[in-house]
Amino acid sequence: MPHTHTLKFASLNLLNYTAPPYSFYQQHERYNNTQWQQKQQFVRDFLFDSKADVVAFQEVFSAHALEIQCKEAGYDYFETVDCPSHDALYPQVLFNPIVAIASKYPFICVEPLTPCPELLEYLNNQSDFKFNRTPIKCFLNFPEFGEVCCYVVHFKSKRSLLNSVEDNSKTEEQNLLLQLKDQVAGRWASSIQRGSEAALLLIEIINRRSQTDNPVIVMGDFNNELHDGVLNHLITDSLRFTASRHSKAFTAKYALQDSWQLYQRHVVTDNEREATHYFGSSSSVFDYILLSREFDAGFQGSFYEVIDYHTYDQHLINPQFAYDDQSTDHGVVMVTLALRS
Repeated sequence: MPHTHTLKFASLNLLNYTAPPYSFYQQHERYNNTQWQQKQQFVRDFLFDSKADVVAFQEVFSAHALEIQCKEAGYDYFETVDCPSHDALYPQVLFNPIVAIASKYPFICVEPLTPCPELLEYLNNQSDFKFNRTPIKCFLNFPEFGEVCCYVVHFKSKRSLLNSVEDNSKTEEQNLLLQLKDQVAGRWASSIQRGSEAALLLIEIINRRSQTDNPVIVMGDFNNELHDGVLNHLITDSLRFTASRHSKAFTAKYALQDSWQLYQRHVVTDNEREATHYFGSSSSVFDYILLSREFDAGFQGSFYEVIDYHTYDQHLINPQFAYDDQSTDHGVVMVTLALRS
């Protein structure tokens, strides 16, 4: 087991990590042997090159294959809390990919994150609410850092929850109007789901932090800019309280902070943040690692700080087709944490 005064964490969306002969979403969507070897080679190279201690994964269909890869790369500990679903008529067609976590350090405990029943009462009594992808909640004990609580998430995408079916009895304009309305309603429904998932995660963290002082790390694909209105409540500084001279000190314990912002404060530069996702001509930061105040060097009681932040993205900004064709459409966010001297 490695012993060091630094730890590196990474979050990697694998984009349909699915071992043949299984397909993702549709029968024809599958990798041939060459494509699958390319996919695995990308993951293998990342695991060895990054030298991360803990890696959070999203879009995993073939967890066993990923576990084998991780253990070959020195990650002796690998966990999931859910399984993909499959088509009843075509069992080899998989849906609903899951999240996973690999670590070079042992887990103390691992469990699925379940919604807070009390909060569901405020979400229009959605007693049947469930996360689009069940998040992982786990505890790891690092020799120099102590016990840390880690969450792995993959929030609902912006893809519409409604799919219009063309009605041959209607005119072209009527069908287009129907699609337009479904897109508006469906995308808003996705935003509600994504925002609810973020709120439920934060409530879970607040509940746990009110009982223990273990540092918190949240890693994953948020499918949204963090400071967008749907997600900005994750950064609890955006919340408002009744006037109280103690409110700022009170919320500091529960606040999550963007690791990029903490790193910028450490290096005192104005570097431009690299995107983690590209769609057409637009680019966005969808992948984040959030940290509790124990990793904020500006907090008097902190023992750790962010000394490096890096986006692993050569496969996106300078791809080599023969090598990167089956990699992923996301950049990989990596942060290095160090004990403060």
